[in-house]
Amino acid sequence: MIGTALSLCCVLLIAGCGPHLATKEDHTAHRSNPMLNTNHAEEAEVPFVTEPKTAMPEGSRQANFASESASRRTRETADWVVGSRDNLNLPFAIVDKVNARVYVFGADGQLQGAAPVLLGLGQGDEVAPGISDMPMSRIPPVQRTTPAGRFVTAMGRNSHGKEILWLDYKNAISMHPVVTGRPQERRAQRLDSPSPLDNRISYGCINVPVKFFKDEIHRLFAGTAGVVYVMPETGRVRPSS
Repeated sequence: MIGTALSLCCVLLIAGCGPHLATKEDHTAHRSNPMLNTNHAEEAEVPFVTEPKTAMPEGSRQANFASESASRRTRETADWVVGSRDNLNLPFAIVDKVNARVYVFGADGQLQGAAPVLLGLGQGDEVAPGISDMPMSRIPPVQRTTPAGRFVTAMGRNSHGKEILWLDYKNAISMHPVVTGRPQERRAQRLDSPSPLDNRISYGCINVPVKFFKDEIHRLFAGTAGVVYVMPETGRVRPSS
């Protein structure tokens, strides 16, 4: 664990974690962070409504979604990340909880892939106090939430030795391949469903398709730090310290 922490520190220093993250010419950098100034309880997207958009010109200071569909709020967040350089020249991902979807970008803001996700059973944007000391089986459904916010990530392994992407180590929140050990939960089928309304089943972790984790998450985030932005669904998210 100490070695991982040191490696992350080195990566962040190399990435330029300091005051020179934006220039006066970067108009996007002066926009307010969409994750901080929007009340998602009042203005969240209606599920299934997305806006296809063609690829941006090379050299643009906006995120490039190519032909991938994404909600307006997701696009605004991605453009802010790229324009402000908040990702510190690291790969990043945006999790749209309302539409149960994740978008993964290279450090340059080019979309590398998108996929459906499974999220915490309970709606909410914060981790319940004391939940990290509670056995999973005793966590009430309403407290099984996927927290919103900005997370500096690191690859690691869970207690079973399976590779995962840690978002919040203290509270055991990670992104990992879909868990199918309980057939009654139908997690694989939920991922394949066209509706995001049945994608709430986990204890708080973000489940992604197995192939997507290997082809995109592992490929981009292994051996380096990264940033994952989990967009709020019930209210404003607090800025990271």
